[in-house]
Amino acid sequence: MKILKLIFKNALRHKLRAFLTIVGIAIAVMAFGLLQTVVTAWNAGVEAAAADRLITRQAVSFIFPLPYAYKDQISKLPEVKNVTFFNWFGGVYIDKNQFFARMACDPETLFDVYPEFVVTPAEREAFLKERNSCVIGADLAKMYKLKVGDIMELEGDIYPGQWQFVVRAIYQPRDKTVDATGMYFHWQYLDERIRQVSPERAGNIGWFAVQIKDARQSAAVSERIDALFQNSRAETKTETERAFQQGFVASSGAIITSLNVMSFVIIGIIMLVLGNTMIMSARERTREYAVLKTLGFTGGHLSAFVAGESLIISFLGAGLGLAIVYPVVAMFSILVPKGWFPVFNLAPSTVILAASSAILVGVLASIIPLRRALKTRIVDGLRFIG
Repeated sequence: MKILKLIFKNALRHKLRAFLTIVGIAIAVMAFGLLQTVVTAWNAGVEAAAADRLITRQAVSFIFPLPYAYKDQISKLPEVKNVTFFNWFGGVYIDKNQFFARMACDPETLFDVYPEFVVTPAEREAFLKERNSCVIGADLAKMYKLKVGDIMELEGDIYPGQWQFVVRAIYQPRDKTVDATGMYFHWQYLDERIRQVSPERAGNIGWFAVQIKDARQSAAVSERIDALFQNSRAETKTETERAFQQGFVASSGAIITSLNVMSFVIIGIIMLVLGNTMIMSARERTREYAVLKTLGFTGGHLSAFVAGESLIISFLGAGLGLAIVYPVVAMFSILVPKGWFPVFNLAPSTVILAASSAILVGVLASIIPLRRALKTRIVDGLRFIG
């Protein structure tokens, strides 16, 4: 107990230096946590992907449409449980800075294939009945203070014109990994207007979401779906929803890699800051360590003094940094448009990684000063002036 008391006093002997070191570590831990949260949020769609869902898109590129008629052919496969589809709408709501997913969908099958979008039976029925109705996520409703019955007016870009939608349902996310910022409306409403102004674009959708009966058969079912449309005017590529989401993430791979590298560079900076502090402390206490050796203190005692001091400072800095990162992440999620990061939470794995890194840094930062303290002879230590 006395040794622990001595270690703690040594760690805070130079209060200003200890304070600045702790603050520096805290800022670094906070930055690490924020960057890792951005990376986690970027990959949230991949983690939330359902194992029993496949995505069928145009083989050449995702931006090319598929015929609506493919739906019936896919549905007839015995391994398929249900099929829905989506069509990216785009458009401008309020102004061009307001970004969130706006998609036409099949209202009959949307909630069957995506049970993570939770609505009441009454809301679902109202959404089905009204052709120009839409369903929006709870976070989107909160962001724009929308409620059931309100009108959302969009200015089309991909599909020109003024479009009005009536909010008939607000879906709640089943869990924290579900995007609650989407807007979905009847594909038939979109197709009817397109037939009037651009008949050549009618009858097309963006991609199919295929729910299969056995997730273990995803590869075989994917091949069977693609075989249906082989050598057609619009060949398909079918893959798991997870692989489909990873394709989007991969397009931003350089950014993700840079953020990951930067976050771990920050850990290296923490080690350098703490290591510098420990080397200075050990140098100042060279004579003290020599006196302790003379009094019979062993190498184990000296190891406890040096490593303990390093760990105390790293723990205090990490604790302060973790206490700060929670409100910083919360503030960041408010300031950044919700459509960019629909799911933005500090993951437990990030907290564990930050805490583990603090322990590792505390140990590594003590190696050089500890080695010096153990190797310095008593005579040389007593003669030292520094």
